[in-house]
Amino acid sequence: MADLANKKCVPCEGGVAPASDEEIAELRQQVPDWKVVERDGVKRVERKFLLPDFASALELANRVGEAAEEQGHHPLLCLTWGELTVTWWTHAIGGLHENDFIMAARTDRLERPEGPG
Repeated sequence: MADLANKKCVPCEGGVAPASDEEIAELRQQVPDWKVVERDGVKRVERKFLLPDFASALELANRVGEAAEEQGHHPLLCLTWGELTVTWWTHAIGGLHENDFIMAARTDRLERPEGPG
């Protein structure tokens, strides 16, 4: 499987089935810190980042926002003091797509830009 963080999102306008449980399990192997949650009947991939203060959480939120704009794929960001929760899913298909896992992997890379990956 290619490194998700190095892949690019492909446009998804709908008409595609959400990822199966088997596909999700395989993709999650590359983003083990993320959990699959279901809200309003829609599966999403989510991670809470703990940071030292509000400014650091806001800085990460801004980096995630820039990456989202670059790829044309946008998350739900929940920001509070020292904490940023990032939730990815593909609105057009009402569930998870490989794009969500690509962006989760890219988000991990943004958290530690000097680290491996």
